[in-house]
Amino acid sequence: MKKRNFRVLLAICLSCMLIMTACGAKTESEPSSSGGQASSSSEKKIKIGITQIVEHASLDEARKGFLKALQDNGYEEGKNLEVDFQNAQNDLNNASTIAQKFSTDKLDLVLAIATPSAQAAAQNIKDVPILFTAVTDPLGAGLVKSMEAPGGNVTGTTDMHPEAVSTLMKFIQQNVKDVSAIGIMANEGEQNTVANVKEAEAAIQELGLKVVKAPVTNSSEVKQAAESLAGKVQAIYVPQDNTIVSALSTVVGVANDKKIPLFVAEKDSVKNGGVASFGFEYFDIGYTTGKMAVDILKNGKNPAELAVQYPETLDLALNLKSAAAQGFEVTDAIKSEVKPENLFE
Repeated sequence: MKKRNFRVLLAICLSCMLIMTACGAKTESEPSSSGGQASSSSEKKIKIGITQIVEHASLDEARKGFLKALQDNGYEEGKNLEVDFQNAQNDLNNASTIAQKFSTDKLDLVLAIATPSAQAAAQNIKDVPILFTAVTDPLGAGLVKSMEAPGGNVTGTTDMHPEAVSTLMKFIQQNVKDVSAIGIMANEGEQNTVANVKEAEAAIQELGLKVVKAPVTNSSEVKQAAESLAGKVQAIYVPQDNTIVSALSTVVGVANDKKIPLFVAEKDSVKNGGVASFGFEYFDIGYTTGKMAVDILKNGKNPAELAVQYPETLDLALNLKSAAAQGFEVTDAIKSEVKPENLFE
């Protein structure tokens, strides 16, 4: 009896062992169908924070160029790239809050678009690479130690072509009838504006013309500032000033009404109602910044050793409709200087 019970028990144990072996084999074979998923999940997802002081055409184009460069180099949102875009609504406190948030978000890289956002990022983020774009004066803004060797965790692209402002002022002198004074609208609370205005003043005075300033501190003052120039100047210049460019339609309205030609610092502002500018595509400097990001993320480059990059082109952009509305005569000689893609009607 005991012998028979032993044999039964042995048979049960052997059966259990066979069942367990079979289950183990099945478990090992099942994952083969999901092997592709395991492979893709092993690819690291890059996380980038983008802080932009305000949304307007030029800054938006710089952001698009940056993301396109990443995409062209294998980083695509929804796959291996996560982007947290934050708009500061032209508020310095918001820019600081965004930077503080990014400092704790475990990001791989931060893109700061325009000077106030770049300054806030540099002040708050010390252990993550920061790239800036659309910054007029990186040295004056305290972002880098030198343009050739930035020296910290911050570098990027400037939107200040060395000859852009002086070339535009010469164009105004040569082509605006009876010009004796040029009005400059600016919020000199922006570091980028200070550098641009300083260069414009020097260029205007060197040409023997008078400078008339129309200061603003926020967008609600833009219309009054523009109207204050009527009867005092024969041309208006709007620099790379985020406060005014974000309210450019207001300035265009005054320029049209008062028949004062409006000259601007960016090609996008020509599209949006300015008469003319000597400049470049903000998409292009954004794209250059994106390639710098690839160098950091993929090739292990150190921001401290990546020189600040300048715009590579300087072309005349012209808006024929705005010229007609603002009393600016477009000659055949002027038209001949403009590439077809830079002529707007």
